[in-house]
Amino acid sequence: MNILFFGTPVFAKNILEYLIKDDYFNIIGLVTQIDKPFGRKKELKSPATKEFLLSTKHNIPIFQFDNLSDTKFIYDLNPDIILVVAYGNVIPKDIIDNFICINIHASILPKSRGASPIQDMILRNDSLFGVSIMKMSYKLDNGDILGIRYIKNLHLDIEESIQSISHISSDFVIKILKNLNFITPLPQIHVDSSYCKKIKKIDGEVDFIDAFEVYLKYLAYKTWPNIFLKNGTKLFYVAINELDSVNKKGEILKINQDSVVIGCIKGSLIVKELQDVGKNKINAKAYLLGKRLNIGDVLNGD
Repeated sequence: MNILFFGTPVFAKNILEYLIKDDYFNIIGLVTQIDKPFGRKKELKSPATKEFLLSTKHNIPIFQFDNLSDTKFIYDLNPDIILVVAYGNVIPKDIIDNFICINIHASILPKSRGASPIQDMILRNDSLFGVSIMKMSYKLDNGDILGIRYIKNLHLDIEESIQSISHISSDFVIKILKNLNFITPLPQIHVDSSYCKKIKKIDGEVDFIDAFEVYLKYLAYKTWPNIFLKNGTKLFYVAINELDSVNKKGEILKINQDSVVIGCIKGSLIVKELQDVGKNKINAKAYLLGKRLNIGDVLNGD
């Protein structure tokens, strides 16, 4: 089976790596986003899928576009299947019309349609996480379902969730593709749909109001944009201390050798490292010492 693979981030890379190992599939090309500036130095960074192919001996053509307008190369390749996994750009209508296009979406559709489904499942604290494989349509994550697989929410962070969901997706999509002719696609129940947006840096801003909400944001935004106070101070290695106490917002409740306990209006958090804007990340105890803050004082993020 000749597959043209559309995908960009680590989630897509994990699935592509799994497909390449199966001799039933012939990956005839990778379509991914362009290299983009990354980090403080704004050095160009390649998509995870591209980095993976370049690190292997597979001679698979790589196509990169900021906007996929010229589709002639797809017709020239003439794939049996176009498999789309977190590509991040719009697939033109003529391609959906003229090829079998299948999308792997990292949620239990119709919930969490959109650009950040795994983060959305984490933030909503869904009891089940999952992946949906569907035939593509013109509307966003709206296509008929070929299969759904799910796992329990174990309160993993975004990196761990990506690994877990991509793992269950990889063997599942192989099963779907090998039995495609025997599967009857089922329409989604659109009235139950929900949507998630592309994540922006400001989404990582937190306040010490509800400890559990801050913790969920930490899990969802651990890799980017991180979580930070209004003044830009970032919090790292965050865990729940307890959920039910009533405290002053940002009150320092306890100082340990490797962490501090910070009170929220509801509940409290354990924080191991903090980082001010333009400074290095440091141990939380050392951070408070530098700010001359003690138990009973307030960590003010304004």
